Amino acid sequence: MSPHEPLVTAGHGRLARVGVAVSHGFTGSPAAMRPWAEHLAGQGFAVNMPLLPGHGTRWEDLARTTWQEWYLRLEAAYLELSGRCDIVFVAGLSMGGTLALRIAEHHPVAGLALVNPGLSMVDKRGAISGVLKYALTSVPAIGNDLVKPDVDEHAYDRVPVAAVHQLRQLFLDTRRNLPAITAPILLFRSTVDHVVADSSVTTLVEGVSSHRVDLRKLHNSYHVATLDHDAPQILAQSSAFFMEVAGLRPGALGASSPAPESAS
Repeated sequence: MSPHEPLVTAGHGRLARVGVAVSHGFTGSPAAMRPWAEHLAGQGFAVNMPLLPGHGTRWEDLARTTWQEWYLRLEAAYLELSGRCDIVFVAGLSMGGTLALRIAEHHPVAGLALVNPGLSMVDKRGAISGVLKYALTSVPAIGNDLVKPDVDEHAYDRVPVAAVHQLRQLFLDTRRNLPAITAPILLFRSTVDHVVADSSVTTLVEGVSSHRVDLRKLHNSYHVATLDHDAPQILAQSSAFFMEVAGLRPGALGASSPAPESAS
């Protein structure tokens, strides 16, 4: 199977009616989220993990896409799950976390599980990327920021500046609407991250209207924590979070009891 393949599962047992839309990050692919998505699917959650437009092929393809296309692909995954589940969560890494936040700004998501989500540019050149894209086609890659050796998230080896401009527009749009988010949030943050600055996390925590934002520190992972040493913590704690918010006991995993009632 290609590392870029999307994943869609029906779910089983009591968790079959609990959905999780899963999103990878900028320049990456489902490869970075596959262990997490497969863990959730194995427990019984209904999962939809798409490949975002412009990703998983060549970086030149990413240069021709817009942030709206990325968002609409994840939104379609969320809506597909909403059509067959009683309650739907969204999980995302980096830009995938940004997209998840925007989903929560426009839809009644049950909760969010985010890993090092981005809301601001680290590189100051991002502010002029709309002009810079005409003079500079691409810059060096940002992928594979991991402590763990010999792990590949299958990201592009170049970053198109035109796509950086689109990413900045996504950040601006999402930041403006953060107060609309009321869903509970489980936020994983690496103590060392060479891609996303702490300002993104501060902006998120201070901007949302959620009554619950659980911040969990990851001490042995860099940016792509879903593939790093702390991945087991992300998998276990996100599953427990989803089940708690859905009103299910841990013992419900794989059980054949009736599906949970709607959260509406």
